[in-house]
Amino acid sequence: MAGHVRVLLYASAPAGEPDAVHNVYHQISQRLAGTPGLLKSELLQDISHAGDFVIMSEWSSLDAFRTWDGGPDHTSATAPLRPYHNHDRGYGRAFGVYQVTAEYRAPAAQGDEPCDT
Repeated sequence: MAGHVRVLLYASAPAGEPDAVHNVYHQISQRLAGTPGLLKSELLQDISHAGDFVIMSEWSSLDAFRTWDGGPDHTSATAPLRPYHNHDRGYGRAFGVYQVTAEYRAPAAQGDEPCDT
């Protein structure tokens, strides 16, 4: 896993539209299916603040992310999410890019299937 990059994007649903971020996440995920270097994405909902979310995408490398980020599809694919960016949760920015430098995983229990969601 070392060398993988995770991008965390902070978003908030507007009052009266609790499903807005959820709906846009699925729309964008469908557009990004098959993007070279994109390994997975997850929508994480804040347990204490149901309207706040983190979208985590995992990339095979920083180069793969930068290639996509600088490419023509980035702006159009992610445009629907921009109104929901939350700069307060991300230390004054809506997202952060982090490289995985170490990782520990619990061993799989006998009979457990790997999780590929």
